[in-house]
Amino acid sequence: VQLQASGGGLVQAGGSLRLSCAASGRTFNTYVMGWFRQAPGKEREFVSRIGANGRYEYYSDSVKGRFTISRDNAKDTVYLQMDDLKPEDTAVYYCAAARTNTDVSGRYLYWGQGTQVTVSS
Repeated sequence: VQLQASGGGLVQAGGSLRLSCAASGRTFNTYVMGWFRQAPGKEREFVSRIGANGRYEYYSDSVKGRFTISRDNAKDTVYLQMDDLKPEDTAVYYCAAARTNTDVSGRYLYWGQGTQVTVSS
């Protein structure tokens, strides 16, 4: 599976962005899809994940209530709608695919290249 993330950019605090992650291959709907982020000087951290059938969503406490993950298996794409953005959300955001429901980055098998999100105060 090859993953291509897009949709990052520069936004003011309180604004919104929608990230997309397009997958290649015919088995997209068998993978749990996750979003992670990495800020400068910090470790990569889990943001959100969604089950293969799109029914189960999970969020980190830092984004719960502000971010929404979704997927369209017909388009082999997963999305991350980010609302009420804060400067501390500034990071490179990565999408990833796993075979199990997990927020552990090491268990994700495939990774996108990352897209930069910058939130100004």
